[in-house]
Amino acid sequence: MHAGDAGPDAPYWRELPLGEQVEVAVESFRMLADPTRLRMMWLLSGGEYDVTTLAAAVGIARPAVSQHLAKLRLAGLVSTHREGRRAVYRARGGHVRRMLAEALGAAHHQVADMPEHD
Repeated sequence: MHAGDAGPDAPYWRELPLGEQVEVAVESFRMLADPTRLRMMWLLSGGEYDVTTLAAAVGIARPAVSQHLAKLRLAGLVSTHREGRRAVYRARGGHVRRMLAEALGAAHHQVADMPEHD
């Protein structure tokens, strides 16, 4: 069962998640609480970027992008592979992309004063 499959009264929501799951989720949210990292993760959810291209897209220096990417990688939010001498980064999996989409979708509803939906 997935969280999206359960209504607010479903048994899924009545059981507390395991401690390790909570710790990993908290670390993920902590990493995404930075505006630059959130913007970077949004872009990385849509495609692969190297450090130089990502730095230009978010408008910050390459060393800062590298530091953010290192933190996101340690938190398990991005994956990387090599293309020649370049390291290329991408958001790690559908769960991460959906989490970002949900968070920014909820923010859009709040900013636009739109009603929530289930």
